[in-house]
Amino acid sequence: MPLFLVDVGEAGRAIICSPLSAMVMVCAGAVKECRFGPAAPATISLPGLASCIWQAVHHDDKPDAATYPSSPAEIPNHIVTQPHNSAPELPDPDDLLVWYDRHRRVLPWRAVPGMQADPYRVWLSEIMLQQTTVQAVKPYYERFLALFPDVVALAQAPREAVMQAWAGLGYYSRARNLHACAQEVVARHDGVFPADEAALRALPGIGAYTAAAIAAIAFDIRAAAVDGNVERVVSRLTALEQPLPAAKPQIRATVEAILPATRSGDFAQAMMDLGATICTPRRPACALCPWMSACVARQQGRQEEFPRKEKKKPRETRYGVAFVAERSDGAVLLRTRPSHGLLGGMAEPPGSDWRIDYPLSQGILDAPLEARWKKLPGTVRHVFTHFPLELTIFYARLDLQTVAPEDMRFTARADLAQEALPSVMRKVLAHAVPDFAAPGKSAGNGPGAPGKRDLDSKPGRTGTKSGAG
Repeated sequence: MPLFLVDVGEAGRAIICSPLSAMVMVCAGAVKECRFGPAAPATISLPGLASCIWQAVHHDDKPDAATYPSSPAEIPNHIVTQPHNSAPELPDPDDLLVWYDRHRRVLPWRAVPGMQADPYRVWLSEIMLQQTTVQAVKPYYERFLALFPDVVALAQAPREAVMQAWAGLGYYSRARNLHACAQEVVARHDGVFPADEAALRALPGIGAYTAAAIAAIAFDIRAAAVDGNVERVVSRLTALEQPLPAAKPQIRATVEAILPATRSGDFAQAMMDLGATICTPRRPACALCPWMSACVARQQGRQEEFPRKEKKKPRETRYGVAFVAERSDGAVLLRTRPSHGLLGGMAEPPGSDWRIDYPLSQGILDAPLEARWKKLPGTVRHVFTHFPLELTIFYARLDLQTVAPEDMRFTARADLAQEALPSVMRKVLAHAVPDFAAPGKSAGNGPGAPGKRDLDSKPGRTGTKSGAG
């Protein structure tokens, strides 16, 4: 049987196939050029492809050869005229909404069908879900809601209480901005979130994605909420070759073109659910996708190649030391980090700066007080968003009468659960005080137990998460 060597438009991707398969692939818009012959020796243009298919099928001795076109003129025009890079047809949003009505996830912050979403709960969940998965957020969200049931309660709470409730969730600038945003909503909007995308974006900690998500989900405003899930879905739908983040404007434009005239909130949540449960980063369940037939990446068998991403620069490890001082009554020496910057406003055992060139041999010089410091074996390693960190730990046992240095404090072991200790500092304490993380002993027991990544970045930005709404 004569064969076709089909080039699907990417270097190194070529398929030898039968005439009928070649015709189907061209119909799908996946073919850049085609070579014809027993060994596919020659390259031919698409305008000549119709004649080649006709010749091939009429030399095919299979019984069903009569089902092929009887002349080149009978081959559909778009087989030979459709450009390889033509814009793909956009999917029907109604198909997605029908799927969502049947398969929507049940989430603690999501309104049940027929009920109006609570803007406070939508906002709180969206801030928590930035760069964080649904499973990690759920216990924090429920505890946060119990402590601060509405925006007024949150605005009136001390910042230290907000930071402590957030401890372990990461990206601590989000907690500071969450508190500031609540105070501004109360002061400038009488405790009611504005039903306007631009006004929402003007609030502290709310970026383009979060403003669009709140506008759509809480107020059913026609807004394009584009998070990491949506970027992945759209990149695959269109087989978008441009890498992220440069592709963000094009992805947003595509979402705006697909947006339905009504049910904006359901559409936003449906896109999130599709990315979280079907169009997953690895092994997407394309057979269950309501937009399967419209997805160009699936047609080409290249789903897992998208979205394209620019290569990340290697991150250099930073080094430092931490000092765990334990008084004879079990109280631990802590201090509060500056309110701005990485882990701003959080509690920590005193320590050094974190630098690539930190001189570990001189680390003892950064000790907060005179004591018999012992360098502990091993180190504490932690990964932040922009760099890995490796800390050497020093430990000292102090007399009961020891006075805390200026701007530091001794916290009783039983009260450590009330301190806003980020995950990296819980690791430090667990490394120096073995029973710190034991069940029933301390704050190392909760959702922010040692081992969880700490993250810190500008709030209001998008990232991969398992879906909000």
